[in-house]
Amino acid sequence: MNAAVRAVVRMGIYVGAKVYFIHEGYQGMVDGGDNIKEATWESVSSMLQVGGTVIGSARCKEFRSHEGRLKAAHNLVQRSITNLCVIGGDGSLTGANLFREEWSGLLDELVQQGLIDKEAACSNSELHIVGMVGSIDNDFCGTDMTIGTDSALHRIIEVVDAIMTTAQRYLALVSALACGADWVFIPEMPPEDGWEDSMCQKLSESRSRGSRLNIIIVAEGAIDRKGLPITSDFVKDLVVRCLGFDTRVTILGHVQRGGTPSAFDRILASRMGVEAVLALLEASATTPACVVSLVGNQAVRLPLMECVQMTQEVQKAMDEKKFEEAVRLRGRYFLTSSTFDMIKYLKSSHQPPCQGQSHSFNVAVLNVGAPAAGMNAAVRSAVRVGITEGHKMFAVSDGFEGFYKGHVREKIKWGDVGGWTGQGGSLLGTKRTLPGKHLEKIAEQIKIHNINALLVIGGFEAFESLLQLYEARADYEELCIPMCMLPATISNNVAGTDLSIGADTSINAIVETCDRIKQSASGTKRRVFIIETMGGYCGYLATVGGLAAGADTVYIYEEPFDIRDLQANVEHLTQKMKTSIQRGIVLRNENSNENFTTDFIYQLYTEEGRGVFDCRKNILGHMQQGGAPSPFDRNFGTKIAAKAIQWITRTLKESYKGGRVFANSEDTACLLGMRRRALVFQPVSQLRDETDFVHRIPKEQWWLKLRPLMKILAKYKTSYDVSDSGQLEHVTRVRPKETNTSAAI
Repeated sequence: MNAAVRAVVRMGIYVGAKVYFIHEGYQGMVDGGDNIKEATWESVSSMLQVGGTVIGSARCKEFRSHEGRLKAAHNLVQRSITNLCVIGGDGSLTGANLFREEWSGLLDELVQQGLIDKEAACSNSELHIVGMVGSIDNDFCGTDMTIGTDSALHRIIEVVDAIMTTAQRYLALVSALACGADWVFIPEMPPEDGWEDSMCQKLSESRSRGSRLNIIIVAEGAIDRKGLPITSDFVKDLVVRCLGFDTRVTILGHVQRGGTPSAFDRILASRMGVEAVLALLEASATTPACVVSLVGNQAVRLPLMECVQMTQEVQKAMDEKKFEEAVRLRGRYFLTSSTFDMIKYLKSSHQPPCQGQSHSFNVAVLNVGAPAAGMNAAVRSAVRVGITEGHKMFAVSDGFEGFYKGHVREKIKWGDVGGWTGQGGSLLGTKRTLPGKHLEKIAEQIKIHNINALLVIGGFEAFESLLQLYEARADYEELCIPMCMLPATISNNVAGTDLSIGADTSINAIVETCDRIKQSASGTKRRVFIIETMGGYCGYLATVGGLAAGADTVYIYEEPFDIRDLQANVEHLTQKMKTSIQRGIVLRNENSNENFTTDFIYQLYTEEGRGVFDCRKNILGHMQQGGAPSPFDRNFGTKIAAKAIQWITRTLKESYKGGRVFANSEDTACLLGMRRRALVFQPVSQLRDETDFVHRIPKEQWWLKLRPLMKILAKYKTSYDVSDSGQLEHVTRVRPKETNTSAAI
């Protein structure tokens, strides 16, 4: 929430508005006085890393009454406040909408009571409202993610990971995938009758295969098909009684709400905060109150009451025990096919092959390039969904180097990938070796093992590899098989996707380090830190990490800079340091400029800042590449791998003719990537023209549009491109036919 407050304040000041804090929510609006204070640029400094809400939040019975809203209106008119940015849940946002609808009537009453004059009523005649959803439960329809959800998932995963060496509905669902839980109970998907025996059988099978630990996640409000509650204590007693297993209950409670916000939440809140200010500027008397939402990787604006109405319909469907309807109403992010299906997969060690499938195909999985957190989650998902689809799964060790040497493990079993989700690095092993010089041996291995399809998980080398395999199809018939690539690289430098597996974990590592570095200087004189990030020639890590960490300046290759820019940046920071601001962060991408090195920039800032601030430098290095994967990377890897295997299954069936698989069209060698709002399969041959192979980056990169936002929040005067800002849309409902297992993500 604090990141959102910071973004609203700084964007508001940037566009020339006077911005106010209203402390303690609607209670502060009703009480007025010192609860409503003007905000300054400096007053939101050092807020990004603070959990909770700095300006407070409180439930207010008085605001629910007409008299309370009349007091609130009076307090706002006294300060000429006619634009409200409300961060909260559906109750808070519904209250804001009612306040807006009553506004003109409230002003008339204030005039009649002599509390304001007609001129004040006229100059404050319209109240505009934009909402941002702040809720760890992610239970608001119309947005893929709400502010706070990702941070809550971090808390849950930390606890579950610690147990291995629930939260509300969505949290239980996603954390179950992220930590590889054996069973999960959520209100929207009550288990079938007889679940007690099924669960105990699953746990028993797991133990018989050598597993010493089982994780069961129970969401608050979980029920069975009869509407009876399923509690953690009930499940514990059942396991102890039926199986005699040593069982412990951990209730997470409010630990999920606390802690430092994740990088994802900071970026989400910052983008939403800026979008909210733009929406307020464009609002008119005829536009409905809107809520700023995230769909895929794009900010959108939706009518507030449409979202509230659908959210209320979910609860109504739950009350009427229409559970499939409730899941459908939750929306596309809750109901991604792979997420929905993976919950089913959790409940059994394997599923029978797909109905109507007459042939068992062999599908190989391998990692290529540098390790990226989340690769293992993707492999686990691919193997288990592949087995469920009826395939025989093969694992190749050490990338294409292992492939041509024959390091192919046949018929990977369900239990072979158990516990992989939360582990960093690449358990399969990965190498940067490209297949080009070893095509004959690779084709031979494909023939020896009768491999019918290939799933490649990796970064830029994986993209180059798939291109080489596709181009070699004319010479090697064995390569005429369906091939799919999943982008997995911390640098996020592959064309065809906005996001790559591993990048979120890396950004969290950068942000956590920046937080600690700033904290290390607490109590000392003013200090600026020069920090070097990885990424090759791609400035994604530096830019997005800088936005999440509150950096003052970020130097990247894609935005050339010279000595005059460096001088202007130093002077800008010097002026800021003469105020109450104590800390400065400057990020430099490792290949941003061959002459303006990290040492050079450090020495320049040290010399020019003399007498105002001192400097320290840090090179983050490979710590950005290691560590346990973040919840986002675990779930992103799990979902896109499931979707890739489903695509492979369809493509195999279409390519299977005359007793063999033959696929040589360009749309049978694809990269699966996130493009704005959707996951899209794109032929790698078409992505060739979108790629700068010399610098190993896409020719166009969406995140460059975040750089003006980062500069605005760092107090630079710059132009902000509003062409990509959200437009008012309408809530879309998932059609019933999309609830089946082959639904698109």
